[in-house]
Amino acid sequence: MVDAVVVRATGGPEVLELARIDVPEPGTGELLVDVAAAGVNYIDTYHRRGLYPKDLPFTPGNEGAGVVAAVGPEVTGFAAGDRVAWAEVAGSYAQRAIVPAHSAFAVPDGVSDEIAAASMLQGLTAHYLVTSTYPVKPGDTVLIHAAAGGVGLLLVQTAKSRGGKVIATVSTAEKEELARGAGADEVVRYTENDFAEEVERITGGVGVAAVYDGVGKDTFDRSLACLARRGMLVLFGASSGPVPPVDPQRLNAAGSVFLTRPTLGHHLATPEEFRWRCEELFSAITGGRLDVRIGGRYPLADARKAHEDLEGRRTTGKLLLIPGPAGRPGARRRSPSRRR
Repeated sequence: MVDAVVVRATGGPEVLELARIDVPEPGTGELLVDVAAAGVNYIDTYHRRGLYPKDLPFTPGNEGAGVVAAVGPEVTGFAAGDRVAWAEVAGSYAQRAIVPAHSAFAVPDGVSDEIAAASMLQGLTAHYLVTSTYPVKPGDTVLIHAAAGGVGLLLVQTAKSRGGKVIATVSTAEKEELARGAGADEVVRYTENDFAEEVERITGGVGVAAVYDGVGKDTFDRSLACLARRGMLVLFGASSGPVPPVDPQRLNAAGSVFLTRPTLGHHLATPEEFRWRCEELFSAITGGRLDVRIGGRYPLADARKAHEDLEGRRTTGKLLLIPGPAGRPGARRRSPSRRR
């Protein structure tokens, strides 16, 4: 048996319970992995609250990194002892996890388990948003909300690497410094200024080619107002709550603009696409073109605290759960780290 976080009823962070669970042997095409680090993401809070329903009980977590402990039948390309990372695999808040081999990627030498775990879901999200949903082109001006968060910092860097000009929104001076450090050309503190008015000023009234909005309800209307004619509002999350139904006529009135609500799973549609995105992501990391910031580390026993910090917007960069070796109970929480 191993330690894992279990949700038996949907609700607030208090429903996250540390428990002992059985881990099955890996089946056909599966890996059994000792989890070194599991990523904490907003989608985990949606599952916990029941916004995206899951069968109860369940273990949260969709990404992580660790060492293969055993391989199931018909697995090729992986062996016990290999270091792997994964995304879009449920049950990662645990000391051990079952990972389909087609959802695992070999972690390159020189990339730590923690950086690998911190990179998968948010790094692949940033990749598909700027290469596939709205492909940023040299000279494009784009707006990125929550630019000091885990996805936001990666989005800023990735959009800049494609030749874009980035306007970023943040809430504090500390977060402004992080966004500028990631390469943002302009930073707007939305707590002090109307970001739509600032975008109008910065662009000379033209607007932006795209808005990457993971905030949702609180920013949607003003995000729509920021778009240039035939621009695209990319709504990829809802940290402030879901957006109410939208009258399509609003898109006409805003300048024949586009609205899309993409998700990562649809951009990892085949093993080949998954490998391509992972290869580009880790090439950028090992090549020094993408800096992954870890904002906090918590043992499994403090998953509740990690969710409270994330939803309270008290964090920057990526939050990780560190399960510890299987069979060893989690230790007291370590303070969030601000080291890169």
